[in-house]
Amino acid sequence: MTVQKTPSGAGGQRPSPTSQPGTPSEVFAAFLKLGLTSFGGPIAHLGYFREEFVSRRGWLTDRSYADLVALCQFLPGPASSQTGFAIGLMRAGPLGALAAFTAFTLPSALLLLVFALGSASLSGPVGLGLLSGLKIVAVAIVAQAVLGMARSLCPDRERAAIGVLAVGLLAVLPGAVGMIAAILAGGLAGLTFLRPQPAPAEGALAVPVSRAFALACLAIFTLLLLGLPLLAGLGQGWALFDGFYRSGALVFGGGHVVLPLLEAETVGNGWLSHDSFLAGYGAAQAVPGPLFTFAAYLGASVTPAPNGQTGACIALLAIFLPGFLLLLAALPFWGRFSNLARAQAAMMGTNAAVVGILGAALYAPVFTSAITDMRSFALGLLCFVLLISWKTPPWIVVLVAALGGAALSLFG
Repeated sequence: MTVQKTPSGAGGQRPSPTSQPGTPSEVFAAFLKLGLTSFGGPIAHLGYFREEFVSRRGWLTDRSYADLVALCQFLPGPASSQTGFAIGLMRAGPLGALAAFTAFTLPSALLLLVFALGSASLSGPVGLGLLSGLKIVAVAIVAQAVLGMARSLCPDRERAAIGVLAVGLLAVLPGAVGMIAAILAGGLAGLTFLRPQPAPAEGALAVPVSRAFALACLAIFTLLLLGLPLLAGLGQGWALFDGFYRSGALVFGGGHVVLPLLEAETVGNGWLSHDSFLAGYGAAQAVPGPLFTFAAYLGASVTPAPNGQTGACIALLAIFLPGFLLLLAALPFWGRFSNLARAQAAMMGTNAAVVGILGAALYAPVFTSAITDMRSFALGLLCFVLLISWKTPPWIVVLVAALGGAALSLFG
């Protein structure tokens, strides 16, 4: 296939977008490369996607890509995985969407499953020290996420106040109830106090999704959200699916924001200990691909059964499904909806509340479980400085923390 060349914004050459459809195997190969190499979290993933699919392959225009990213950041769910899912859908239809999701998710999910199955064998001073280091690095990584999100999502006093309000609500109503209350209060405060001036939509996305199919996806999303709690009493498998589905449905901002929701569903229900939860979260920083694959570790580690490989599959399907259903439901309507100022105001307030939710999680359980003395605080501070000041890749910081935890355990 021959592609024409047009000048890129950087002064080089960029292939012009092609309307010729691709194949699922082509999509799978492109996303597998990204699934094996995309370190750095959701913002970095979106940069990798633009370079690969806009600049290098020319599968879509900058304008369409920007509109797609705006939609995925607006919706609950994992923004980078939703963006990849939509790119696969636009390129090769439903099988392309499935290929993009599978290839981008599988490498990190398998690595975290292996870690979950092997972590029980970590014992003795070195093994316990490694696990302690993974808990400590989680403090630094969540602190970095809170700082970055606060700068972008709480840049003024109104949104900063909404973030503090969310922390206050969680202090009174801990757990999932408090998180839902904080999100609703943030949206209401945004409607009341914030006055955005959204820019016009930059162009309709060419997506193979009809309005009838979109409404069907919305109905399925709602039915599962309301119906799964009623089925949770039928067995642990249903309860596991319900907990992870609800977490995926309520995560605004993706990435690290899923931490408090998953903690409430797993540790809060007695399925997992704080220590195991934070160790897995630390390990998740050392693998490429979407952070939501942390669910594979959790599903494999929970008790009672189903766990292991079955639990990992249930947790992965449940946490990604609501975000994809909402994406399919919104695609045909995004152009008009993105122009509604009131919708933008509500989302600005919701995003500010999300910062508060993550800030509360930074204190408990992350800090209170991992930082037990001055030595662990010093190691956590070192990791934070490496991330913020030295711009060290997260997977290197994870290795530093794991080795540091082992050293503290051996020589402390």
